[in-house]
Amino acid sequence: MKTSIFKLLLISFLFLGWATASAQMIKTKAPKRAKGQTDVLRLAIAPIPTVRVAFIGLGMRGPGAVERMTHIPGVEIVALCDMLETNTKSTNEILTKAGHPKAQEFFGDENAWRKVTALPNVDLIYIATDWKHHAKMGVQAMKDGKNVAIEVPGAMTMDEIWDLINTSEKTRKHCMMLENCVYDFFELTTLNMAQQGLFGEILHAEGSYIHGLQPYWGKYWDNWRMDYNRKHRGDIYATHGMGPACQALNIHRGDKMNYLVSMDTKAVGNPAYIKEKTGEDVKDFRNGDHTMTMIRTEKGKTIQIQHDVTSPRPYSRMYQLSGTKGFANKYPVEGYALDSKIIGTDVTPNHENLNAHSFVPAEVKKALMEKYKHPIVKGIEEQAKKVGGHGGMDFIMDYRLIYCLQNGLPLDMDVYDLAEWSCLAPLTEISLDNNSAPVEIPDFTRGGWNKLKGLEFSK
Repeated sequence: MKTSIFKLLLISFLFLGWATASAQMIKTKAPKRAKGQTDVLRLAIAPIPTVRVAFIGLGMRGPGAVERMTHIPGVEIVALCDMLETNTKSTNEILTKAGHPKAQEFFGDENAWRKVTALPNVDLIYIATDWKHHAKMGVQAMKDGKNVAIEVPGAMTMDEIWDLINTSEKTRKHCMMLENCVYDFFELTTLNMAQQGLFGEILHAEGSYIHGLQPYWGKYWDNWRMDYNRKHRGDIYATHGMGPACQALNIHRGDKMNYLVSMDTKAVGNPAYIKEKTGEDVKDFRNGDHTMTMIRTEKGKTIQIQHDVTSPRPYSRMYQLSGTKGFANKYPVEGYALDSKIIGTDVTPNHENLNAHSFVPAEVKKALMEKYKHPIVKGIEEQAKKVGGHGGMDFIMDYRLIYCLQNGLPLDMDVYDLAEWSCLAPLTEISLDNNSAPVEIPDFTRGGWNKLKGLEFSK
């Protein structure tokens, strides 16, 4: 009798403990997919031999993208749009200097972009505006029959994310976020090494965006970026770290993110900057100086992401992979830690007796990066470095986008990548506003996360 009572009490205790733990998780609503609507995993459309591109947003990122596109065969730049006429005119000069015909210009008011998405002679809308307009423009462009490429982050709210997903699924149009960091040479090489099994099973990944923006705050149109940090809390610019980490962990290609927990410091640096520049004593600044977020996946992997745009620290967009057989790291030290048996005798002789307790020598690292150079880089590496854009990764990003469209291939990144990498903005804010409570990350594929077995780039 006593044993039965004890068992009952134990079961009750365990149940209550589970219920309490479950109650602590903040659920995130995921809308049901509309009847007849299907996912866009590995979406491919008819080849577009000549891709006609319209650019919206010609401030900090847009002109560079236009210039890069002039180096890609089979691209026609047909329209340029910005609030300022000076920006459309100066960007048109980039085209004429490169020997391209001038593009049609749209400017002057906040609705000028609407004329661009409605143009009949456009295949791709390239959006490089402020964050607040990314999703709105992307949704409308797809409704108008256009494929869309959107600068980072692709969306800032959960409603915006689901609007982009649903519109892409309904229209069967591509919606790709322009996350350039996945195309960095180190990240691409490391991804290839991971896919070849050099690190064993990847258990943990890290990423960050640590970049003091004091020299740049005044360059953002209408002060939109500082205003966003002032009004919102959380990791609002996570995609540079999230992209490479999620690719290495095959997120929605065999694994999915389940929940996150976020923590931040108080806000000091940016309020001080505002007071120094304007005299305003800001008491309501929302975003802390430093934000840290931990994510756990369905398969028991973890991701750590950091955001800091105000501290006086060296630039870092940390990329780190930790596996059962090896380790990769970028910033502040770039290198690999691998056992000599894993590396292979074609890279280093057996007698070198390397182990994973320290980084491999520089010459071994160089040989590894040459041996495991990602296939999509071969043939365009030198051109990418010459054209530039963050050392060439921007050009590879644009080149791959156009290449896949021209050949009717699935893009390297899909709308679910956009959703997963952008969702930290709204979900970390929820966690922080609830004493760092765990917040559910929805399955943006709505059941399709395990259909694909690993990340695949089209060839």
